[in-house]
Amino acid sequence: MSYKIITIARQFGSRGGEVGIKLSKELGIPLYDRNLVEMAAEKMGLSHIDLAGIDESALNVAISGFHVPYRTTYSASYGMTLNDSTHLTQTKIIEVLAKKGPCIIVGRCADFVLRGNPDVLTVFIGASMEKRIKYVMEDYQLTQKEAVAKIKSADKGRKNYYEHYTQKKWGDVSSFHMTMNIGDLGMKQTVSILKTIYEAE
Repeated sequence: MSYKIITIARQFGSRGGEVGIKLSKELGIPLYDRNLVEMAAEKMGLSHIDLAGIDESALNVAISGFHVPYRTTYSASYGMTLNDSTHLTQTKIIEVLAKKGPCIIVGRCADFVLRGNPDVLTVFIGASMEKRIKYVMEDYQLTQKEAVAKIKSADKGRKNYYEHYTQKKWGDVSSFHMTMNIGDLGMKQTVSILKTIYEAE
Protein backbone atom coordinates (compact mmCIF):
# COMPACT_ATOMS: atom_id res chain seq x y z
CA MET A 1 0.00 0.00 0.00
CA SER A 2 1.24 3.49 -0.82
CA TYR A 3 0.34 6.72 0.94
CA LYS A 4 -0.15 10.20 -0.47
CA ILE A 5 -0.77 12.12 2.74
CA ILE A 6 0.84 12.02 6.18
CA THR A 7 -0.81 13.63 9.21
CA ILE A 8 1.34 14.33 12.25
CA ALA A 9 -0.05 14.89 15.74
CA ARG A 10 2.55 15.56 18.42
CA GLN A 11 3.29 16.28 22.03
CA PHE A 12 4.60 19.77 22.63
CA GLY A 13 8.38 19.81 22.66
CA SER A 14 8.73 16.52 20.79
CA ARG A 15 9.87 18.38 17.68
CA GLY A 16 7.11 16.75 15.68
CA GLY A 17 6.79 19.92 13.64
CA GLU A 18 10.45 19.67 12.70
CA VAL A 19 9.85 16.09 11.58
CA GLY A 20 7.19 17.43 9.24
CA ILE A 21 9.56 20.04 7.82
CA LYS A 22 12.39 17.59 7.20
CA LEU A 23 10.06 14.94 5.78
CA SER A 24 8.52 17.50 3.45
CA LYS A 25 11.96 18.29 2.05
CA GLU A 26 12.92 14.61 1.77
CA LEU A 27 9.73 13.68 -0.09
CA GLY A 28 9.37 16.90 -2.05
CA ILE A 29 5.77 17.44 -1.01
CA PRO A 30 4.15 20.48 0.67
CA LEU A 31 3.81 20.89 4.41
CA TYR A 32 0.76 22.53 6.00
CA ASP A 33 1.02 23.61 9.62
CA ARG A 34 0.55 27.10 11.07
CA ASN A 35 -0.28 28.32 7.57
CA LEU A 36 -3.59 26.47 7.85
CA VAL A 37 -4.60 28.98 10.51
CA GLU A 38 -3.69 31.84 8.21
CA MET A 39 -5.67 30.25 5.38
CA ALA A 40 -8.64 29.87 7.72
CA ALA A 41 -8.31 33.50 8.78
CA GLU A 42 -8.34 34.65 5.17
CA LYS A 43 -11.42 32.56 4.40
CA MET A 44 -13.23 33.97 7.44
CA GLY A 45 -12.18 37.54 6.78
CA LEU A 46 -10.26 37.65 10.05
CA SER A 47 -6.80 38.96 10.78
CA HIS A 48 -4.00 36.78 12.13
CA ILE A 49 -4.26 38.71 15.41
CA ASP A 50 -7.95 37.81 15.69
CA LEU A 51 -7.00 34.13 15.66
CA ALA A 52 -4.01 34.37 17.99
CA GLY A 53 -4.41 31.99 20.91
CA ILE A 54 -7.31 30.09 19.35
CA ASP A 55 -5.42 27.45 17.42
CA GLU A 56 -5.56 24.08 19.21
CA SER A 57 -6.96 25.68 22.35
CA ALA A 58 -10.66 25.29 21.69
CA LEU A 59 -11.68 25.31 25.32
CA ASN A 60 -9.94 28.54 26.21
CA VAL A 61 -12.53 30.22 28.41
CA ALA A 62 -11.38 33.70 27.51
CA ILE A 63 -12.27 33.17 23.86
CA SER A 64 -14.94 30.49 23.72
CA GLY A 65 -17.79 32.96 24.24
CA PHE A 66 -16.95 35.15 21.27
CA HIS A 67 -18.86 34.70 18.05
CA VAL A 68 -17.83 34.97 14.44
CA PRO A 69 -18.15 38.54 13.13
CA TYR A 70 -20.75 39.24 10.47
CA ARG A 71 -18.06 39.50 7.81
CA THR A 72 -17.37 35.74 7.80
CA THR A 73 -17.59 34.18 4.34
CA TYR A 74 -19.13 30.97 5.65
CA SER A 75 -22.77 31.69 6.28
CA ALA A 76 -23.22 28.26 7.86
CA SER A 77 -20.77 29.21 10.59
CA TYR A 78 -22.54 32.40 11.62
CA GLY A 79 -23.30 32.38 15.33
CA MET A 80 -20.69 29.74 16.13
CA THR A 81 -17.97 30.47 18.64
CA LEU A 82 -14.78 31.69 17.02
CA ASN A 83 -13.09 28.43 18.01
CA ASP A 84 -15.76 26.31 16.31
CA SER A 85 -15.84 28.43 13.18
CA THR A 86 -12.05 28.36 12.91
CA HIS A 87 -12.08 24.58 13.27
CA LEU A 88 -14.84 24.24 10.67
CA THR A 89 -12.93 26.41 8.22
CA GLN A 90 -9.67 24.52 8.79
CA THR A 91 -11.53 21.24 8.30
CA LYS A 92 -12.82 22.40 4.91
CA ILE A 93 -9.34 23.54 3.93
CA ILE A 94 -7.79 20.20 4.96
CA GLU A 95 -10.36 18.31 2.89
CA VAL A 96 -9.57 20.45 -0.15
CA LEU A 97 -5.79 20.11 0.28
CA ALA A 98 -6.11 16.33 0.58
CA LYS A 99 -7.81 16.23 -2.82
CA LYS A 100 -5.16 18.44 -4.44
CA GLY A 101 -2.33 15.95 -3.99
CA PRO A 102 0.38 14.55 -1.72
CA CYS A 103 1.16 16.58 1.40
CA ILE A 104 2.00 16.53 5.09
CA ILE A 105 -0.39 18.09 7.59
CA VAL A 106 0.71 18.82 11.15
CA GLY A 107 -1.92 19.04 13.89
CA ARG A 108 -5.41 20.47 13.32
CA CYS A 109 -7.09 17.08 13.94
CA ALA A 110 -6.14 16.19 10.37
CA ASP A 111 -6.03 12.47 11.17
CA PHE A 112 -9.69 12.65 12.23
CA VAL A 113 -10.76 14.94 9.40
CA LEU A 114 -9.31 12.52 6.84
CA ARG A 115 -10.41 9.34 8.63
CA GLY A 116 -11.48 6.65 6.22
CA ASN A 117 -9.18 7.95 3.47
CA PRO A 118 -7.00 4.95 2.46
CA ASP A 119 -4.26 7.26 1.18
CA VAL A 120 -3.56 8.76 4.62
CA LEU A 121 -0.90 7.65 7.11
CA THR A 122 -1.64 9.01 10.60
CA VAL A 123 1.26 9.45 13.01
CA PHE A 124 1.59 10.59 16.62
CA ILE A 125 5.03 11.74 17.76
CA GLY A 126 6.06 11.95 21.40
CA ALA A 127 9.03 11.71 23.71
CA SER A 128 9.77 11.32 27.39
CA MET A 129 9.17 14.38 29.58
CA GLU A 130 12.90 14.49 30.27
CA LYS A 131 13.73 14.72 26.58
CA ARG A 132 10.97 17.24 25.89
CA ILE A 133 12.15 19.50 28.70
CA LYS A 134 15.63 19.39 27.20
CA TYR A 135 14.33 20.22 23.71
CA VAL A 136 12.10 23.07 24.91
CA MET A 137 14.88 24.59 26.99
CA GLU A 138 17.12 24.55 23.91
CA ASP A 139 14.52 25.68 21.38
CA TYR A 140 12.93 28.45 23.44
CA GLN A 141 15.85 29.47 25.68
CA LEU A 142 13.86 28.70 28.85
CA THR A 143 14.75 27.53 32.32
CA GLN A 144 13.76 24.01 33.33
CA LYS A 145 10.84 25.31 35.39
CA GLU A 146 9.61 27.47 32.51
CA ALA A 147 9.96 24.58 30.06
CA VAL A 148 7.89 22.24 32.25
CA ALA A 149 5.14 24.84 32.60
CA LYS A 150 5.09 25.49 28.86
CA ILE A 151 4.92 21.78 28.03
CA LYS A 152 2.08 21.11 30.45
CA SER A 153 0.08 24.10 29.22
CA ALA A 154 0.57 23.32 25.52
CA ASP A 155 -0.19 19.62 25.93
CA LYS A 156 -3.37 20.43 27.83
CA GLY A 157 -4.49 22.77 25.06
CA ARG A 158 -3.79 20.22 22.33
CA LYS A 159 -5.46 17.43 24.28
CA ASN A 160 -8.58 19.51 24.93
CA TYR A 161 -8.76 20.66 21.32
CA TYR A 162 -8.35 17.17 19.87
CA GLU A 163 -10.73 15.43 22.24
CA HIS A 164 -13.34 18.19 21.97
CA TYR A 165 -13.55 18.01 18.19
CA THR A 166 -12.94 14.28 17.64
CA GLN A 167 -14.40 12.60 20.73
CA LYS A 168 -11.28 10.43 20.65
CA LYS A 169 -8.39 10.18 23.08
CA TRP A 170 -5.40 12.33 22.18
CA GLY A 171 -2.25 10.24 21.77
CA ASP A 172 -4.06 6.92 22.08
CA VAL A 173 -2.43 4.28 19.89
CA SER A 174 -5.87 3.23 18.61
CA SER A 175 -6.36 6.69 17.09
CA PHE A 176 -3.27 6.52 14.85
CA HIS A 177 -1.53 4.12 12.49
CA MET A 178 1.76 4.78 14.27
CA THR A 179 3.04 6.29 17.49
CA MET A 180 6.74 7.12 17.55
CA ASN A 181 9.09 7.95 20.42
CA ILE A 182 11.42 10.43 18.78
CA GLY A 183 13.42 10.76 21.99
CA ASP A 184 14.65 7.18 21.55
CA LEU A 185 14.61 6.95 17.76
CA GLY A 186 16.19 10.33 17.06
CA MET A 187 15.22 12.82 14.38
CA LYS A 188 17.10 11.20 11.50
CA GLN A 189 15.71 7.70 12.06
CA THR A 190 12.17 9.00 12.66
CA VAL A 191 12.19 10.83 9.34
CA SER A 192 13.80 7.87 7.59
CA ILE A 193 11.18 5.41 8.86
CA LEU A 194 8.30 7.64 7.76
CA LYS A 195 9.89 8.23 4.37
CA THR A 196 10.36 4.47 3.84
CA ILE A 197 6.75 3.71 4.75
CA TYR A 198 5.47 6.57 2.59
CA GLU A 199 7.38 5.41 -0.47
CA ALA A 200 6.66 1.70 -0.05
CA GLU A 201 4.38 0.17 -2.68
